[in-house]
Amino acid sequence: MSTSAVARNYASTLYDLAARDGSEARFGELISAIGSLYETDSGFHHFLNAPGIALAEKKAALRAALGGDTPEPFVRFLLVVLDRRRHNSLPGIALAYREILDEKAGRVRPVVTLPYEPDPELANAIVSALEKRFDKKMIPEFRVDPEIVGGLIVRAGDRLLDASVRRGLKDLKQELIEA
Repeated sequence: MSTSAVARNYASTLYDLAARDGSEARFGELISAIGSLYETDSGFHHFLNAPGIALAEKKAALRAALGGDTPEPFVRFLLVVLDRRRHNSLPGIALAYREILDEKAGRVRPVVTLPYEPDPELANAIVSALEKRFDKKMIPEFRVDPEIVGGLIVRAGDRLLDASVRRGLKDLKQELIEA
């Protein structure tokens, strides 16, 4: 899933705020929770989108809900997001923030598609091969798609490695048509 430029800009700003006192991981947990809450909790989603509720009320409720243990720079960041009516970008900001953390830590989160669920031995072999190829720590998400017949497809950021039997058959078909 790609993130919008707006979400990336807000995530970058949030990262800069967090880096001031070494709270990058904590801010990551907080923005992830807020982004997830916005996506999954219809009450929270409707509250932030309700035109009948004044912005000041929304901000006061958000500040009260976050309580005293939430770092003040994070709270102020969320209030600015509300001021600028960018609350619908919260899930994207959370995703972009995670991407920034991964980049800084030298991690990649590829999506690996196989025709069947991999056993632990195969999963470890795939991870090892990907770490060797990309020279980064891999945190894969495995997906199953029986239509690829065999092989695998790896999507890591903007890179696509398609070593599926389905792709090979399509290429062979195209070669035969052109011949």
